[in-house]
Amino acid sequence: MPDLLDGAEGERMELDAYYADFEKNFWTINELGFWKLERQQFFKEPGYDSWEAFARGDWDASLGLLEAGRADMAAYHRRVEEHGFAAYRVRVVEEPITAYLQWELHALRIRDQCGGSVHIVGPQQVAEFEHLSALPEIYTLGTSVMYQAIYDDTGVLESVRRFTDRDLIVRCQRFIQDLYEAGQPLEPFFVNHVATLPPPTSHNVSD
Repeated sequence: MPDLLDGAEGERMELDAYYADFEKNFWTINELGFWKLERQQFFKEPGYDSWEAFARGDWDASLGLLEAGRADMAAYHRRVEEHGFAAYRVRVVEEPITAYLQWELHALRIRDQCGGSVHIVGPQQVAEFEHLSALPEIYTLGTSVMYQAIYDDTGVLESVRRFTDRDLIVRCQRFIQDLYEAGQPLEPFFVNHVATLPPPTSHNVSD
């Protein structure tokens, strides 16, 4: 398979401009919905209270903060439904599961339970598309816009690239949807692969 983005570079956006652009476009998504592909196995999310607790090694507090956000997450997805679309995510999970991903899968489980459907795929399901490099972190908002998240070497979101070519967006959306349909719903994966893991220790939360 050729490069998923077919060589397109998009428009680079700094984060403040991106956040405003995303908010404007998200609530005008058409019935095609929101589709997100997450490939990297480690990120940093400074400013997110649950991640901050996880990063300092306070696992119980981290999970408690995720649970405390459940009502807001449910309200968010009710609003999504009221706007006439749905949100879908595909999460690539390699094993052994990194400490970060263990935390993120707890967060994604709450999202999934609140209406933001998440499916899991393994690295073997994307290997044929990664001969040259890992798949990009992309998300499509209907057919009007797509973003690629760009992270620095430490895993912190640095900037985004914005794409508006409809043919490219539709092709990438279909790619994510195909992975979603081939993947496993999050809940059974979580029960079998995540729920039984011991809490991350303070020395491996950066893994």
